[in-house]
Amino acid sequence: MLNKFLTHIAQTSDDPLGLEIDYAEGPFLYTTNGKRFVDFISGIAVSSLGHRHPKVVEAIHKQVDKHLHVMVYGEFVQQPQVDFAELLTSNLPKKLEQIYLVNSGTEATEGALKLAKKYTGRTKLIGFKNSYHGDTHGSLSVTGRDVYRDPYLPLLPDVHFLEFNSSANLELIDEKTAAVIMEPIQGEGGIIPAEKEWLQKVRKRCDEVGAMLIFDEIQSGFGRTGKLFAFEHYKVVPDILCIAKAMGGGMPIGGFVSSKEIFQSFKYDPPLNHVTTFGGHPVSSAAAHANLQELLSGNYLERASVIEKKIRSELKGKGIVEVRGMGAMLGLQLESWELTKNVVEECFEQGILLGWTLHSNTLIRLAPPLIIEDQLLNEVLATLLEAVEKHS
Repeated sequence: MLNKFLTHIAQTSDDPLGLEIDYAEGPFLYTTNGKRFVDFISGIAVSSLGHRHPKVVEAIHKQVDKHLHVMVYGEFVQQPQVDFAELLTSNLPKKLEQIYLVNSGTEATEGALKLAKKYTGRTKLIGFKNSYHGDTHGSLSVTGRDVYRDPYLPLLPDVHFLEFNSSANLELIDEKTAAVIMEPIQGEGGIIPAEKEWLQKVRKRCDEVGAMLIFDEIQSGFGRTGKLFAFEHYKVVPDILCIAKAMGGGMPIGGFVSSKEIFQSFKYDPPLNHVTTFGGHPVSSAAAHANLQELLSGNYLERASVIEKKIRSELKGKGIVEVRGMGAMLGLQLESWELTKNVVEECFEQGILLGWTLHSNTLIRLAPPLIIEDQLLNEVLATLLEAVEKHS
């Protein structure tokens, strides 16, 4: 099957992992040759409640028996969309009261940028160096890494990049700025949390000049940091919130959340000026609702904090520079690229799936599912530490 995969499926690199997946359940992936892998990156922060959570699967089955796609987004009343939106917004600050449902994280970013420009009537956008917001043209335009941007220039005009966690040049956020977009924790940039005081300064500056503050919580959202969303750690509320990844419990869905007032601008000049055919697909929305119900009813947020404490206490020693991040969104910084490569490959051979972030080749992404039990977590950390010691 691998040859057919390489022949008929467009590739994103010369060296895909190439695992032939048979099925997945809980924290595990099972290949067609019978090998079991611990998914310690949760499908890149997607399967936070593990693979095929029973509540999510049950919701999918129920919705499939009712209807699939019936109309483009926003025209028909569909209960899964309403149920999810009501539950989500009831657990967010008051001004984050409506959601526009899309299919993915980069679509959420695209919609948020358009919404900010439409509402403010401005064009200037501010992003941050080493950020990542997606690979479509608008999202790439505000992604702060030239190696990914340069092949596709020219991108959106009037985009400017500031240093993350630096108060220098905040005056570039001015009366011409439509939006400032950032990740409260830079994910692909190396799992770098924003400093609380600095983030509050950015919020204040946006308020002073009337710019929209957009938080990209596509990777950090839905409990991964020990809060429902990372911005809760900072006591800073965005004007627009972008979400996806863990939102659907494994189903494709995304969204951007804002106030009813701001969303009004999508309704005129002209009407339907931002539309999507499959956004908020009823099966994905049903999965998202069940996923959020389970997340809120269990002890998963507390579990993320327990996972962080365990990882920080165990991963110390030669070759390890630091562990950074929040909750179960952590990065293990090692001393060299060679060590990092050897550790990831060693763990892969031992049945543990790890990975890098896009912008760093000396940092291992640690994003285990929140359902992982202590025994398995201990086993993974012991194997990981052993690999670091072996190759240091």
